[in-house]
Amino acid sequence: MIRSMHRYCIALTVVVLSACTVTPRHDASESPAGASSATALASWNDTASKRSIVDFVTLVTTPESKDFIARADRIAVFDNDGTLWPEQPASVQLVFALQRVKTVAGRHPEWKRQEPFRSILRGNLKSVAASGDTGSMRLLAAAHAGMTGDQFAALVHEWFDSASDPRFNRPYTDLAYQPMLELLAYLRANGFKTYLVTGSDVEFVREMAQRVYGIPPEQVIGSTVKYKYSQKNGAVSLTRLAQVDTLVDGAAKPLAIDRVIGRRPVIAFGNADGDVPMLEWTSAGDGPRFAALLHHTDGEREYAYDRAAKSGKLDKGLDEAGAKGWLVVDMKDDWKTVFKPDSATTAAAPSN
Repeated sequence: MIRSMHRYCIALTVVVLSACTVTPRHDASESPAGASSATALASWNDTASKRSIVDFVTLVTTPESKDFIARADRIAVFDNDGTLWPEQPASVQLVFALQRVKTVAGRHPEWKRQEPFRSILRGNLKSVAASGDTGSMRLLAAAHAGMTGDQFAALVHEWFDSASDPRFNRPYTDLAYQPMLELLAYLRANGFKTYLVTGSDVEFVREMAQRVYGIPPEQVIGSTVKYKYSQKNGAVSLTRLAQVDTLVDGAAKPLAIDRVIGRRPVIAFGNADGDVPMLEWTSAGDGPRFAALLHHTDGEREYAYDRAAKSGKLDKGLDEAGAKGWLVVDMKDDWKTVFKPDSATTAAAPSN
């Protein structure tokens, strides 16, 4: 169903389809030629979830629609871990940080007596894995203190070139969800600018966002570490400190979006309770809005978790989705495939 309301959110359980299909017509001055949903969202099953996405994009990009949104205001924000690629059994950033802690532990004998380093070096990772973005950022900051931004970027880039997920036996950069890659490309083809809003280190994510998602560095919003400015013998440098500056999670997500983008998003997509404030803030705006959560229900092809999870918990979000009419995407039922085929060599779609 295509409908106009003060706030436009669609719940998977309440979508009612119209008897006719509306083909989007695009004003060349406002939007590029829209992508066909049939081909653009090929990895999505023909369920209410897919149709509600297409209906919303049609509604806001058709010039004749009274809910038409100008291209400049078409902002879509996406969480990263658990929304665009796996976050279980630990986030990719945490895996990177843990490996780095072990690599540089010899330079830090004090870590043998300090937590969480003491537990990490002894192989006790349960409490660390449950610490979420907060623990991951603290480890990352401590393990890379003294590096320049360029040195850190080079290290991350090199790691992504060689690191693989042990369960799927594939590079982490191959584990972006194919249906979400298609959704990002579909939105961009219809005039949306897509942003990442992540609790991970912004510099860490920027090293992979362009090649994996087609999202340029300037459209990545994330947590940060503190830097030190120094000047010696005419040389100027910025070096990382062992301190977290900002953590972009929970209520900090809409604050960061407002500070960096300066526009309220039209679309927000997450997967966990930490994303709820971002969806709430998006939904609260005037005019048509679309908020969605990815529900991990496929333990065979990926992972199944929600209310009882220690990391990536989705509890409050499920309750709010039902009450507020947010779309809940069921990974098992709504997706034909989770990851792209091993033999796929498709490049990321160009960004806006």
